Amino acid sequence: MASQSLSLKEYQTGVEKRLDRWRREKFASRLWEKDPTLWFSDPQPEITDRLGWLNLPETMQDQIEGLKRFAEMARGEGILHGVLLGMGGSSLAPELFQHTFGNRPGYPELIVLDSTHPAAVRSVEARVDLRRTLFLVSIKSRTTTETLSLFRYFWHQAGLATDRPGHHFVAITDPGTALEKLAGDRSFRQVFEAPADVGGRYSALTVFGLVPAALIGVDAERILHRARTMRKACCSSTSESDNPCLALGAALAELALAGRDKVTFMASPSLEALPVWIEQLIAESTGKEGKGIIPIVNEPLASPESYGPDRFFVHFSMGGDEADTESLATALEATDHPIARIRLAEKADVGQEFFRWEVAVAAAGTALEIHPFNQPDVQLAKDLAQQAMEKGVRGAESSSTQEVEEVAASDQKSLRRVISAWLNEARPWDYVALEAYLCPASQLTASLQGIRVALRNRLRVPTTLGYGPRFLHSTGQLHKGGPNRVLILQLVDDPVEDLAVPETDYSFGSLIRAQALGDYHALKQRGRRIRRVNLGRDVEGGLARLAEVLTMVSS
Repeated sequence: MASQSLSLKEYQTGVEKRLDRWRREKFASRLWEKDPTLWFSDPQPEITDRLGWLNLPETMQDQIEGLKRFAEMARGEGILHGVLLGMGGSSLAPELFQHTFGNRPGYPELIVLDSTHPAAVRSVEARVDLRRTLFLVSIKSRTTTETLSLFRYFWHQAGLATDRPGHHFVAITDPGTALEKLAGDRSFRQVFEAPADVGGRYSALTVFGLVPAALIGVDAERILHRARTMRKACCSSTSESDNPCLALGAALAELALAGRDKVTFMASPSLEALPVWIEQLIAESTGKEGKGIIPIVNEPLASPESYGPDRFFVHFSMGGDEADTESLATALEATDHPIARIRLAEKADVGQEFFRWEVAVAAAGTALEIHPFNQPDVQLAKDLAQQAMEKGVRGAESSSTQEVEEVAASDQKSLRRVISAWLNEARPWDYVALEAYLCPASQLTASLQGIRVALRNRLRVPTTLGYGPRFLHSTGQLHKGGPNRVLILQLVDDPVEDLAVPETDYSFGSLIRAQALGDYHALKQRGRRIRRVNLGRDVEGGLARLAEVLTMVSS
C-alpha cells in the first residue's frame, strides 16, 4: 500500500484538533452512510445524489470482463489509436493512464483531445489513420459544446474515409443523456454508461476513466484492487486519527485556514500526470464562495528559500524512480515548510490515490464550509461564451471584441505599459494564473513555463498555467469563485488556419475566441485583476516579446 507521512510543523496541533472533532462527530461512519449533513444541515442539490464514488472500488468490479472484451476487440481489429474527445473529468483520468502506463504492445495509443483550437484539431487528425481509430466521445449528463463540436468534425471526416463511421465511435456517458440518444441514432459501436450519482471530477474509477484505460491495455482490475485497499484503510471502523484520507483532508483544510492555501505538488517522473488530475479535484471542489485551496502543479522547481509562507508541499515518489524532487523534498522538510510525502509501491497505486484524494477533498470541504461537489461559477463563463458566439454568428463579433481591453504583443510600448501596471497590482498572498487559449505543444509549454518562472521570481508568488478551454473545466471555477487573490494573464492568438464545425454555423476559431471572451467577462464580473495579450499569428515570437517585457519591467 502507498505510504503517507505528514510533516506539519506548528500546524500539527490544529490538524489533531480537527481529527478529534471529526471523531466526536462520528465523521467516518457518517461518510460511509452518505450523510449529507456532514456538509450542510439542510438538503442541498448535488450532495445526496453525488456520493456514489464511495462504492466504485466494489461496484465497478462487475464491469471488468466487459472492459476486457472491449479492449481485446480493438486489439484484434488492429486499432492503432483511441482518440478521447472530452473535457475535465472526462479527459484528465484517461490522460493520466496514457502518460503513466503507456499503451501495452499491440494495444492502441490514446490521444486526448480537449482543445478547440483549430491547430490542435488538425494536429490530431494528421496523427491518425481514421480507418484504424476509435473515437471515445465522453460527456457527463449535460451537453458539452466543446466535445460535441469535436465529435461533429471527426464524424464528418470518418464519413469521408469509411462507409461505416458509427463503427469507429464509442460513447461514454450517463444514462438517458443526449449523447446516449445520439449514439443510438448514429449507430455507435458501443455505449458505456456511468453511475448517475458520481460527479465528473470524482469519476476516474467509472467507465469515464476505466474504458480508455482498458483500451490501451492497463490492468483495470488491478487499479480497482488498489482502490479497494485504500477504501478499506479509510473504512468506518478506522479511527479518524488513523485514517489516511481524513488525516490528509484535515491537513489540507487546516493549513489553508492558516494561510498555507497554495498546495504545491512535486512528483517523480513516472507520476507527473497524477498532480494534474488532482488539480481539478481540488480547484473545482474547493474554489467557491470566496474560499479555496489553490493547487500549484508543474511549476518549475526552486530552492526552499524561494518559497513563501503560503505553501503546503505534497511530494509523490515511487521506488526506483527517484529524481531531483527527492532532494528538494528533504530540504523542504528540514525548513519550516509543511510537507506531505506519499510513496507509491507501484504504478497501479494511482487507484489508491484517486480514492485517497477524493475522500480528503470532500472532507476538507466540511472544514472550509463549502459545497465540494458543485461548480457554480463554471456556468457563468459558458453563458457569456454563448453570448459571444451568438454575436459572432450575427456578424457582430467585432463589437464584442471591442469590449475587451486587449494589447497586441507586437506593440512593445503598449505591452510594457499594460504588463507593468498589472504587475503593480500584486498583493501579498496572491497567485498568478496564466490562461493560454493557444494550441498545446511541447515547445510552447516550455516558453510558457519560462514566463511562469519570470513571474514567480518578479512577484515572489505561486504560479499556475492552463490551456484554454481545457482549464475552464478544472481550475476555472477556482479563479472565479475562490479567493480574490489572483492575477490573471489571458493569452490568445489569431489562428493561421480555421476549421468549420460540420452541422453548425460556426468554426473552431470562433468557438475558442468566444470561450476566451466569455471567460474574460466572467472574471471581470468577479472583480479579478486580468489582462489580455494577443500574440497574433507568430505565437512563439509573441511569447518571446512578452518574456522580454517581463525582464525589462523586472529590472
